[in-house]
Amino acid sequence: MLLCSRFRRRKSLFFAGISLLSVLAACGGGGTSSGDTSGATPPVKISPPGAPQNVQLTSGDSMLSLRFSPPLNDGGAPVSAYNGSCTADGQTRSVSASTGPLLIDGLRNGTTYTCTLTALNSAGSGPAVSISGTPAAIISNGEFTGNIVLGTPSDTSIHANVYAVAQSGSISLRAGTRSGIYDISTQPVTLNAGQPADILLDSLKPDTRYFYRLQYRSTDGSISSTSDEYSFHTARASGSSFVFAIQGDSHPERLNTQFNDALYQRTLLTAAADQPDFYITSGDDFSVDTLDPNTVTKDQVTGRYTLQRPYLGLIGRTAPVFLVNGNHEQAARYLLNGTPDNVAVWAQTARNQYFSQPAPDRFYSGNNTQVPFIGNLRNYFAWTWGDALFVVIDPYWESPVCVDNPFYGGVKRSNLWDITHGDTQYQWLKTTLEQSKARYKFVFAHHVMGTGRGGIELAKSYEWGETSALFGSNRPGWTMPIHQLMVANKVSIFFQGHDHIWVRQQLDGVTYQTLSEPADPNYTLWNADAYLSGDKYPNTGYTRVSVSPAGVKVEYVRTYLPKDEGPGKVSGSVAFSYTLP
Repeated sequence: MLLCSRFRRRKSLFFAGISLLSVLAACGGGGTSSGDTSGATPPVKISPPGAPQNVQLTSGDSMLSLRFSPPLNDGGAPVSAYNGSCTADGQTRSVSASTGPLLIDGLRNGTTYTCTLTALNSAGSGPAVSISGTPAAIISNGEFTGNIVLGTPSDTSIHANVYAVAQSGSISLRAGTRSGIYDISTQPVTLNAGQPADILLDSLKPDTRYFYRLQYRSTDGSISSTSDEYSFHTARASGSSFVFAIQGDSHPERLNTQFNDALYQRTLLTAAADQPDFYITSGDDFSVDTLDPNTVTKDQVTGRYTLQRPYLGLIGRTAPVFLVNGNHEQAARYLLNGTPDNVAVWAQTARNQYFSQPAPDRFYSGNNTQVPFIGNLRNYFAWTWGDALFVVIDPYWESPVCVDNPFYGGVKRSNLWDITHGDTQYQWLKTTLEQSKARYKFVFAHHVMGTGRGGIELAKSYEWGETSALFGSNRPGWTMPIHQLMVANKVSIFFQGHDHIWVRQQLDGVTYQTLSEPADPNYTLWNADAYLSGDKYPNTGYTRVSVSPAGVKVEYVRTYLPKDEGPGKVSGSVAFSYTLP
C-alpha cells in the first residue's frame, strides 16, 4: 500500500526502476479481476536495495560525516533508512536516518576508522560501501577557523554570532565608520569549541555603514589572530535605497539531487557581492525530519544547524541572516510533550542559539509567548527598514496539529481547517499591517498555509483565502482571511519557498513570489504543473530585491557551476526581473 500511496502522489517511481505495469499491479489496477487468474500479472518481487552512490566522508572534531546519493536500484520498494557505522580498535559507533548526511560523533581524534554504509528497505539491507577516515580537530596554523553570522540588526545595534568547531578562547570586535579605523571595541567574550558565542555591538549610528574585524585569542595563548575586514549597515532611514537578498530551500541533505556544496558556496558568495543589507532564508535549510525518529538525539538535531554555519557564514559575516521556519525543520507545536527532551524543543533551541534571531523589543515586534524550555520562540517577527515593512510568519509552531509531514510517520491531517497560523499570530499580523505606514510591505513564509504546492492556486483556500460562510464558522474572531488581509493593507510581495521553482504571480494586486533553490546542480524545473499561470524559471539561484524611492526591483539571479556555464548560462546573470511602483 505504501507503493500505491507514492504512485498516487506522483512521486516519480520510474526513476527508482519501477515500471508502470508493476505499480498498477501492486495497486490492484491494470490486471484482471480476482475471479480470472489466467492473465494475472505476477506480484512485484521485492529485494534489498543496491549500494548508496557517490559516498563521501568528511572529517571533523571527534566526528565523521557520510554524504551520499540514493542507490541506483531501490529493489522495488522505497528505501526506508540508511545505516552507517564507524569501527576502530574493536569499538563501533552507529547511526541511522532516512537520508543523509549521517553524522557519527563520539569518535577519537587521530584514530583511523573504517566506516560502512548500507541502504535498507522492507526486504532488508543492501550491500555495504566501505570508506575510511580520521577525525581531527581542525586548527590551521595561527588562524581562527570559525565563522561569523550577523543577526538582529537595528538602527543602533547588531549581534555577531561566532562559532568554531574546535577552537576555544576569547573573542571581541573592533569597529568603526571608516575602513581600517576602529574606534569601537567590545569586551572579550569567552568562546568554547562547538558552542556559539554572541557579541552585541551597540550604541551605533542609524543609517550608517560600519567596518569591523573579529579578534581571537586561543585559551593557551598560542594563537592570536584578526579576521579580514567586513562591513554591515544599520537600519536605513526613510527615503534610502538598499538591497536585500533571499533564497529558497537549500536542502543540504539532498546531495547531488538538489544540493551541491560548491554551487551553494557560489550562490552565497555571488549574493554577498551585492552587499545586501540582510539575507533571508525561506525554510527547509535544517531538515531534522530526515533523522531516524526512533533514535534521534539532541546532538543530531543540533548538527543540522551547525552544518549550515560554514555556508551561511559566507554571506552572514556581512549581511545579517533572518530565518523562516520550514516544514522539514520540525520546529512545530504538535511535537511538544511537556519535557525538554523532544525534537521541537531541540530544533528551536538550536535555531536560536546558532543564529541570532529577533525577539520583541523597541525595534522588532513579534511573538511574546514564552514556551517552556525555549523561552522566546523568535519564530515570527517584523521590522521596518527604510521605506519597507518586513514581516516573517510561521504556520508550524502555532498549529496544534501537524501541518505537513509527521515526524513519527502516520497519515497527514485530513481537514485543512485543522491547521492554522493561530489566533495570536493572526491578530499580531493584522495589527502590524494595519499600523504600518511603510510604502512597501513584504511578507515572508515557507509556503501558503505551510503545505501543498502552488502560489495563487492555493491563495483562495481555507484560512488563507476562503470567503464563504465556512471561514466565519471555522475562524471566529478573524475579520478576514490572510490573503484578503494582505490585499486590504496593500502588501507589495508575498515571498515563499517550498516548491523549488522560481515563479512570479499576481492576485488582487499582491505579487506572489516563489523562490528557487540555491544549490540544485541539475537546474530542475520542479513542480511546474502546480502553477497554472505566472513567469516560471528553473533552479538555481537567489532573488535580489532593490528598494528605492523610485520603486522596487526584483531580479532572479542565476548561478551555475563553472562546468555548466555556456551561452545563455552565465553565473551571476539575471534571468528575469520586474518592478513595482
